[in-house]
Amino acid sequence: MAIIKWATAKYEGLGKDGKGHVSTESGALKDQPYGFNTRFEDKAGTNPEEQIAAAHASCFTMALSFGLAKLGFSKGSLASKVAITLVKEGDGFTISKSEIWLDAKVPGMSGADFEKAAVEAKLTCPISRLLTCDVTLDITSFEGS
Repeated sequence: MAIIKWATAKYEGLGKDGKGHVSTESGALKDQPYGFNTRFEDKAGTNPEEQIAAAHASCFTMALSFGLAKLGFSKGSLASKVAITLVKEGDGFTISKSEIWLDAKVPGMSGADFEKAAVEAKLTCPISRLLTCDVTLDITSFEGS
């Protein structure tokens, strides 16, 4: 079974003077502005790295949720934050790192078992698999048994 999702991007003008708009199939993003000023300055709008961070945070958190449910846990809460690092390399840019910070409450679960499940989710969520950069995980807080 293949699931296909799509997004569109338009860019008018070239280089720093260009302005773009991005939309997603679901409508979560609809003609959201992006460009040099939203990527490298503090202008309102989005940028590819922010969108990758959102995709990685939601994918990882969902993968962990399903992993915990598979282990028999039905109650708890997970909150993750992902930071994408963009670095200049030669004439271009590379995403060098995706850092995940995780806060969780899973009543009745040991810290060691939680860490094992979190690492498994980090390694197997589809967005982690897509990224070829260093993907790190920092469990900033955990409440269990």
